[in-house]
Amino acid sequence: MATHCFPDFSEQGYQIERELGQNRVGGRVTYLAQSHQLQQVVVIKQFQFAKGSFRWADYDAYQREIQVMQGLAHPGIPRYLDSFQTEDGFCMVQEYKQAQSLGVPRSFHFNEIQKIAIALLKILVYLQSRVPAVIHRDIKPENILVDEQINVFLVDFGFAHIGDGEVGISSVVKGTLGFMPPEQLFNRQLTEASDLYGVGVTLICLLTGTKSVDVGNLIDITYRVNFRHLVAKLSVGWMNWLEKMVEPRVKDRFPSAAAALDAIPAHEMRPPEAQFSQTELQFVATRSRELLTQSIAVTNPVPETVLEGRWEVAPHPSDPPHTPNSHAWISFQTMSFTGNRATNEIRVDTSKLIPGKVYSRRLLLQTNAFPQTYGVTVTVRTVPIAQGVAQKTMGGLALLFGFSLVVAWLLTQLAVVFGAIAADNIANSFGYAIGAMFGFELAAWGLMTAGARAGAPACVVAGLGVCLVALGLVWSGAVLTLSGILVVMMGLGLAAGAIAGVGMGLTVESLVAQGAAAGNTTLLALLVLGSASCLGLGLVLGFSHPVLTAVLVGATVALIGAIAHTALRHLRMVNERRQTERWLIKP
Repeated sequence: MATHCFPDFSEQGYQIERELGQNRVGGRVTYLAQSHQLQQVVVIKQFQFAKGSFRWADYDAYQREIQVMQGLAHPGIPRYLDSFQTEDGFCMVQEYKQAQSLGVPRSFHFNEIQKIAIALLKILVYLQSRVPAVIHRDIKPENILVDEQINVFLVDFGFAHIGDGEVGISSVVKGTLGFMPPEQLFNRQLTEASDLYGVGVTLICLLTGTKSVDVGNLIDITYRVNFRHLVAKLSVGWMNWLEKMVEPRVKDRFPSAAAALDAIPAHEMRPPEAQFSQTELQFVATRSRELLTQSIAVTNPVPETVLEGRWEVAPHPSDPPHTPNSHAWISFQTMSFTGNRATNEIRVDTSKLIPGKVYSRRLLLQTNAFPQTYGVTVTVRTVPIAQGVAQKTMGGLALLFGFSLVVAWLLTQLAVVFGAIAADNIANSFGYAIGAMFGFELAAWGLMTAGARAGAPACVVAGLGVCLVALGLVWSGAVLTLSGILVVMMGLGLAAGAIAGVGMGLTVESLVAQGAAAGNTTLLALLVLGSASCLGLGLVLGFSHPVLTAVLVGATVALIGAIAHTALRHLRMVNERRQTERWLIKP
């Protein structure tokens, strides 16, 4: 079995247990040892200047580290304990930390790397607060120890420089390629920003899984570290912060560790994510110049992160020039938000759009998430100019007129044939009217139950109109006596009102669904129903009674006027829209 030949430091009070590592180029070997005097485990760093090709001139690095370490007292820097001379060189004794260097491949979460960054900067803040300041000059993964609790320790001060200033043109460049800032590489003046470069490159190695020997692959000829493509899931704020840490020009970096620590983003390294309740919003206008609204919810499922976002509309060649804060016809209830669940109302103003067109726009949500920009498609279908609605309305009303005329004529003819009514019997006409009134109300109830929201109110109004006719008959001197004939007439009127009411209600409901205005269509339907019903009654009973004649003439004249007014208004609206269409926004 092979035995290890460790140096004998028993005279100095130390018993070596094992070798921790060695740097053959630098002539240094590190041991783990037991201190008899301190009764604790320590680290002994042996500088073997007298062996091989190592020169005693390298003694200055040992002296520098001793000088620096003796004056430092920080929990993130292993304490200097002792030093002694040996036949081969010198030894320095330090406090032992049970932690691995970052040069050993390990996997860290984003939040752990964030803790490492903060701890390293706090150590540098301490070093830079010394008088004069201490510049480490060799910050790299191998010189940073991290234990299981993510406690961070900075070691190896052999290249440390005390105070700002030039290193000296004749000096050999000391440091590690890839982790030295350009000013150190070219023996130029060092500042408190110099060590920040090594911290930044070290963090980039951790985030990208890059080994120290391969870090040169990330650095271009301008000494800029290109790493964004390797850390796509790093938050934008942290990317910007890291880029500033490794700026090639010292004046573009943070001026000190304290400034870099103050500038560390408050949010987590891992970015939040944005999830949408829907990725496409479809708006369909049902009337001209309508203001449409829809809501969209954005949530962030990533724990311990906070989503920030700002809405805007992507530029489109057909839209007027706009800023991120305003748009010609799309607006937001809230432009910006901060939180992991946000609901926003999107508003579309169709008054500025061409009728009968389909518009498609892109909403952009700028976030601190990954990816940084999210898109939501908005589709808007505007209502066409009601060119066919007028014709459909007239056709529907013509059918209603014919239907109502036939119903009134048939039922009245039946009453006369079976002797239930005489042409000059006003009392029976009253019964017919009362029955029709209840028939309309019955039809209104049926339509309302079926969900006809426009047709049901029209039947209610028609029933009230028939009620006024009945009152007019009473006023004209009808003698009301309850009889079987009166009951029959009320039954016929009930049937007539119910049948005509259902026909009128369905007509109104259909025309409104096709784009006709509810109020105007209801008025025209009532006039058509009144005129057709009176005409049907008159064809059977004659037109000698003044009330019947007055209602017929009044309803007919009003119907003609309403039709003419509707037609003229429609033509005027079409002409106005065509005149203004050239000023409207194109799809």
